[in-house]
Amino acid sequence: MLGILANHLWSFAGNVKREDVSATFRQPVLSYTTKTHTTLGLNTESSDDWEHKQWSVTINVTVSQLFKLGPQPIQLQVGGRYYAERPQGGPNWGIRFTLTSLFPK
Repeated sequence: MLGILANHLWSFAGNVKREDVSATFRQPVLSYTTKTHTTLGLNTESSDDWEHKQWSVTINVTVSQLFKLGPQPIQLQVGGRYYAERPQGGPNWGIRFTLTSLFPK
């Protein structure tokens, strides 16, 4: 699978004492699922804060497995995250762990 998720947030109304918001998020994704329902994933996430002139870029590598717990389909995912670019004081790396219950029709 190849895809991208992107959005941009702007503030345009509300309390004038609150800071303005202008932020862009981009996440291109590449993943491959094997016949045994194992998925290997690679993506990046970049967040640009245009108001504070800060941005972060992460590179994420994941492995997930689809299985059944009784009749319930479950996906377990684990992965590592490297911060290629980050604001001052930001982290260098991280880990991701997800457990997802699936409810197909």
